[in-house]
Amino acid sequence: MPTPLSSFDRRHALAALGGFALAPLALDARAQAFRPGQPIKVLIGVPAGGTQDVLTRAIAQQVREALGPLIVDNRAGAAGRIAAETVKTAAPDGHTLLLGTASMMTMYPSAYRSLSYDPFKDFVPIINAARFELALTVHKDVPANTLAEFIAWAKAQGDKLSFGSYGSGTPSHFLGEMLNRTAGLKMVHVPYRGSTPARQDVMGGTIPVYFDTVGGAQQMMPSGRVKVLATSGEKRSPLMPNLPCFVEAGYKDVVATAWFAYYAPLKTPQATVDKLRAEFARAVNSREVRQQLLQNGMYPVGDGSDALLKTMREDTARWAGIMKAVNFQAND
Repeated sequence: MPTPLSSFDRRHALAALGGFALAPLALDARAQAFRPGQPIKVLIGVPAGGTQDVLTRAIAQQVREALGPLIVDNRAGAAGRIAAETVKTAAPDGHTLLLGTASMMTMYPSAYRSLSYDPFKDFVPIINAARFELALTVHKDVPANTLAEFIAWAKAQGDKLSFGSYGSGTPSHFLGEMLNRTAGLKMVHVPYRGSTPARQDVMGGTIPVYFDTVGGAQQMMPSGRVKVLATSGEKRSPLMPNLPCFVEAGYKDVVATAWFAYYAPLKTPQATVDKLRAEFARAVNSREVRQQLLQNGMYPVGDGSDALLKTMREDTARWAGIMKAVNFQAND
């Protein structure tokens, strides 16, 4: 028969149990502590070689001394959703971050019926690092040298003409859909898994039309295998001032700008977020990073969390309206 515990034994037993109960909390607290000098993994939802890599590697050079090495982890697949899902469940210690795009954070909530993350509830915004415009890019053999000539040619092709995007449900995709709707075209959408394979195919002639970033279009132009006919901002792009924007050509609703921002998992300590934001902002505003961004078709931004959240809310509402207008629903 078991012997009853004395009051002394009960006190010691309860103390031991209390220690076990507190242990997970202590471990969790240690897991959330930022460790300067340790690697910071930045998940990017597209294959290597794109402008997101350029941006992150440029920032990495500037923050290494203060934060530690930034390691680019390309998690291509599911149009970037795999990267977002991975960061959502990562330890909130500042050592796993997401490079969130306008697509992932403001378009997918309307595009997908069952998105496995909530851009507003599952992440802590750190900084909006860069924005960019897009460009209508065509293979060199397309018989058009101006936007007007392209529209006339595309109308004659009907639904035999296809256009590429760097992903379904992205600004690249909807720029094509907006042009279809506004100009009376019937181009068929062909989504790619990121910009790198799409650029290869438009230069090779596999796809005749591709809506790329301005920076990506700039990179392809020296090859002589593509032509760039228009840009997607409300005004002419300072990076391509000789080209008209769609608005200037009379297509006032054909406007698409996008951005790249950094996020941490929910529950990342505010002190860690503040440290990351301060160092990333310093990097984005440095002469070296600004120069690299402009050379790759991006404009430095540097907005903090409040301004980024405002941009997210405005863009989410705008893209939701556009998707409803074109009756778009992505395949989950």
